[in-house]
Amino acid sequence: MSAVFFYGLQRAMAVGWREAARPLLADYVDRLAADLGTPPDAAKAQRLVDRLPLSVRISGPVVNFDSHPRHQHANAGSDVNAPSDTYWRQGKYGRDAENARLLQRKTADGHVISFGLGDLDWRGGPGSVGWVTLLALLGLTALAYLYVRRLLRPLDAIGAGAKRIGAGDFSQSIALKRREQSSELGDLARQINTMGGDIHQMLEAKRGLLLAVSHELRSPLTRARLNIELLPESGVAEAPREALKRDVAEMSRLISDLLESERLSSRHAALHTEPTDLAALLRDVAAGVAASGTPAAALRLNLESAVPLLQLDPARIRLLLRNLIDNALRYNPPGAAPVEITLRRSPQPGDKEAVITVRDHGPGVPEAHLPNLTEPFFRPDAARQRSTGGVGLGLHLCKLVVQAHGGTLALGNASPGLAAVVRLPLAR
Repeated sequence: MSAVFFYGLQRAMAVGWREAARPLLADYVDRLAADLGTPPDAAKAQRLVDRLPLSVRISGPVVNFDSHPRHQHANAGSDVNAPSDTYWRQGKYGRDAENARLLQRKTADGHVISFGLGDLDWRGGPGSVGWVTLLALLGLTALAYLYVRRLLRPLDAIGAGAKRIGAGDFSQSIALKRREQSSELGDLARQINTMGGDIHQMLEAKRGLLLAVSHELRSPLTRARLNIELLPESGVAEAPREALKRDVAEMSRLISDLLESERLSSRHAALHTEPTDLAALLRDVAAGVAASGTPAAALRLNLESAVPLLQLDPARIRLLLRNLIDNALRYNPPGAAPVEITLRRSPQPGDKEAVITVRDHGPGVPEAHLPNLTEPFFRPDAARQRSTGGVGLGLHLCKLVVQAHGGTLALGNASPGLAAVVRLPLAR
């Protein structure tokens, strides 16, 4: 912007002054040529050059005079339309042949007098003034940028606060300096803080309602389970009795999952940790799955013995492993390779993690749905049929359990099948 402004100003001033000075300069050149006489007097020309910062060249049949030979004037000639001075011809002080003609006069006896600028001490002055002006404008532009950047600095804090609210972190509000609080950006920050507080209250109210409803549902479910046990175990009531027991057990698991997810979602989730052998825990969970009716051949264990004891909450880790294995068994088609369960240390140098991988050989999940699989109540099956999965809390619970232990859960297609990779730190 500074360079364009400077160039435009320079062009406007140059064109304006040149057009205004042209008639005055033409009249002045006429008077200088008349003073030199006919034929031109070289002595007068020399006195003129000594008195004024001019260069004079006279060429003709009688007088040939050049006050500044080093200027490398054009070849001698009588054509008044030809530029005579390299300065003017090259465009340093003039732009075209018209400027050269303005400084040339032809006498009646055939002499051509060419005027130009002599050796001026300030000849480099306009260029240096232009550079200084340009640098000054660039400096002012830089200062203006820094000042505007300082004015807009609260936007960085507002953007960071909006990201925290979007990520569900309501513990820290947007803080601005005292001088920034009275501005329009300060008002915007206060409104965003108010909005974040309202959202936090709504989420807490939802969580409290969910916990209260879940607790209240446990009592009627317990009574329903007791009444089901009183039904006859044989005869016509046997089939309805078993169906009711399955439905009540599923409702009870759903409520337990809801309560557990709300407990783990809290920032103050309490873990009852103890030194835990992950390999032994995996074998125990696999044995429990086999005891519930799943064929032992449906699971393949590959457990590395080099994994040390970890400080874990065994009950929560058991829930994590059971959910991952149940999910893999649900989508592993009949006749396919068994579900693979792998435990190993991270092979990356410097990584101190235990890595658990549970992989099925089913159809996998569309890539667009992978980021949402751990969201609560999300299911890739839009029809939400009971035969194709649960209610969408299992993987959400798995993510919460892993995060509570300081680890990560990654889900990805294994072609074929889906692979769930759990990374738990060896030391917390």
